[in-house]
Parts: sequence; structure tokens; C-alpha cells
Amino acid sequence: MLRRVGPVFRVVRKMAASGAEPQVLVQYLVLRKDLSQAPFSWPAGALVAQACHAATAALHTHRDHPHTAAYLQELGRMRKVVLEAPDETTLKELAETLQQKNIDHMLWLEQPENIATCIALRPYPKEEVGQYLKKFRLFK
Repeated sequence: MLRRVGPVFRVVRKMAASGAEPQVLVQYLVLRKDLSQAPFSWPAGALVAQACHAATAALHTHRDHPHTAAYLQELGRMRKVVLEAPDETTLKELAETLQQKNIDHMLWLEQPENIATCIALRPYPKEEVGQYLKKFRLFK
């Protein structure tokens, strides 16, 4: 499903026609694992909602970036990776690192409690951001 054929799609199509592989874009999310455990014990649906909020906010905030536009061109090929942070401190430290390294992201704060729950990066080629995320494992 294509909403429009813009310059980003033309670049990807041109790369494919030339034999060059288009970049695989991934949206990474880092969700707090401790929220699923005592004393918080949030239900799975609440955690999924936090990741969805963060992902949607990151895509909307960075909607004009060429990587985001390309990512949204082929909705059936979107790739997301959900990683876990052990606690709020670790999540906020990651947010600080990403900010210092100019990595576009959204730190989602659940309201009205103002609790940091999830970080979502805009879509990136994984080789551009992997070094900042390698210490985090897949969310289980």
C-alpha cells in the first residue's frame, strides 16, 4: 500500500534497479522490564500500550525524516525490535546517551504519574544505532 510516490520511494526504487540493496530500516524500542514485575505488576496490555505510544510518537515527531518516510512507504515490511531495560534509571541513562549522540528518539512518559516507560527511536539502519543498544536483550 503506497500513499504517495515521493522522492524517498524513487531513491529506494532506483537503488533496487541498479542492483544496490536498499537499507533495511528498523525501529527500536526499549521498554522497562521492571514494570511487569512486583511491586509494579503492570498487565501485559499496559506495557504493550506504552511501547505503542512511544513508537507512534517517534514516528510522528520524525515524520519528515527520509528514513521515517521510507519506513512508512511499505507498511507490510516494517521492522520493529523491542528490547528491555531493567529499570527507569537505565532507561533514562540510555535517553541521555542517545541525546548526546544526536540519535532521534522519544522517551515516553506515562501521565499523570510522569513515569518514564519506553524509548522509541525513529527508524534507523541498524548499523547506525546498534552500538548504543547492544547491551539490551530482547524483551521477554
